Amino acid sequence: MTNLLPVLVTIAKATKANFVRQTRRTLAVQEQFLRSVLNRHQRTEYGQKYGLSDIKAITQFQEQVPVLPYSSYEPYIERMMRGEPNILTADPVAYFSLTSGSTGTKKMIPVTVRFQNSLRRSNLTSIGFLNDALRFASQSSERVDKTKSPGSRGNQFGKTLITNPARLFGRTSGGIDYGSAAAGVFRMNPFLFSQIFAHPPQTTLIGDSLARHYVCLLFALRSASTRAIAANYPMLILRICAYLEQYAENLIHDLETGTIASWLPLEPELRVTLEQQWFPSPRRANELKRVLQVQGRLTPKHAWEGLSAIVTARGGTSDFYFERFPEYFDDIPVFGAVYASAEGNMSVYPDVNVDGSIVAIESGFFEFVPQDQWESDHPKTLLAPEVKVGKHYRILMTNYSGFYRYDIGDVVEVVGFYHQAPLIVFRYRAGGLLSSTSEKTTEFHATQVMQGLQREVGIILEDFCITLSEHESPAHYLVNIELASGQTLDDPQAFLCSFERRLRAANMSYALKRPDHIPPPRLRILAPGSFAMLRQRQLQKGIPDSQLKFPHISEERSFLAGLTVLQEFQELI
Repeated sequence: MTNLLPVLVTIAKATKANFVRQTRRTLAVQEQFLRSVLNRHQRTEYGQKYGLSDIKAITQFQEQVPVLPYSSYEPYIERMMRGEPNILTADPVAYFSLTSGSTGTKKMIPVTVRFQNSLRRSNLTSIGFLNDALRFASQSSERVDKTKSPGSRGNQFGKTLITNPARLFGRTSGGIDYGSAAAGVFRMNPFLFSQIFAHPPQTTLIGDSLARHYVCLLFALRSASTRAIAANYPMLILRICAYLEQYAENLIHDLETGTIASWLPLEPELRVTLEQQWFPSPRRANELKRVLQVQGRLTPKHAWEGLSAIVTARGGTSDFYFERFPEYFDDIPVFGAVYASAEGNMSVYPDVNVDGSIVAIESGFFEFVPQDQWESDHPKTLLAPEVKVGKHYRILMTNYSGFYRYDIGDVVEVVGFYHQAPLIVFRYRAGGLLSSTSEKTTEFHATQVMQGLQREVGIILEDFCITLSEHESPAHYLVNIELASGQTLDDPQAFLCSFERRLRAANMSYALKRPDHIPPPRLRILAPGSFAMLRQRQLQKGIPDSQLKFPHISEERSFLAGLTVLQEFQELI
């Protein structure tokens, strides 16, 4: 296949340059986008109900169209799934994205070609930003070390290992395909991803998770010039690392012999297709054998010396998992790409190793609900240029998928501006709160605390989840942790005291209500493999492995039922 990656990069650079120009006129671009959506959809059933054809200004749009959650759109979407046209969108629905439901109920999101094109623009913009960031890093390193030839450090955009599945789940009663958002993106943007993949596109069709990861790794290992590893969430990046280490000898054997392990549960037709594209690479196998002998393990930083970037979600609970990245990647930069959901792209990352991302002003019309309006049925919202740095907002989106002032439930913090466009960071899902009384501890609070605790105490956690005790009112916080392999916690009481101190600092409401109203927290050390068991439970509910988001706080008292508690400690008062 002809390598058209340079063409893709050229397109991405131009798209990014245009986006940067547009951020200097953010409000005008947002008005233009909204006008385009309203004009396109004014004769839909939804458009006629809310008089979209009469709207001449943003203020009028805000007065006439209500802020609504997914449940209010569901009756419309059910009719669209049956094949009824012109309900929420004037464009025909080409596909439905089924969300994971890992942080709430599953949702069906209508996808049209026009909607997908609007997302492609921000996806290309992110590639442009990443390419420029890596090129700048490469030039800087060459200036520091003049013995290096240009590009010798491998800091450039290139082929990427992506293990997401792209299988369809089925068809609606109206005959429209549905599946994961990734499957829709891959199917509707085949050129984009065929150029990016470090492995054949057919690998995304493998049903078994281990088999898919193994085969993607196998093809990516064949080339020492694989440049990036991408996954939806950092936890999934760590899983790729674990598979690479666990199956290193098998992978090297297959590289040497030109075989694909017979024990993998591969669909027969896919095995035939992939084996036709596979051939032995003894020289590469010998390189990796030497790495394995010297290092004692195979990790990405040693498998691919030219690895330039890790692409995965930033914000939310990501920081907790990033603590383990240096073990596998040293200082290879982490790039957030696009802050997105099945419903749309919210923002684009302008650089590596940053949490703030630029609101995707060309891919949606966005409003921001201040905290003092969160309980209002008709909240007063701010536009992109009007938000304040340091404040938290619920984000609303209007775009070509058929959503208007849609409250996705995400809470973001504004951390700065890129020209006139806000830089935002996803913090947590609205409604995802933990309260013994009414203190409202968020996932962001919990992640901050546990990330700091790992550093302070000098241990590595496999994972954690904070829940509430079952039989007391008010309930104790239960700090459930699983230690990483080889780790021990020498002073559980000191750990609990530090947890308490850090949570008081992170959540002022918790600090005010402890100790008079909230009983002391308890620490529970879970048996090895506990969180793997929890994730398996979620997968059995039908959540695709590439969309698995693990909750780190839960008010569901039975969430950890059946897990073995090795030790339990209560803070000494």
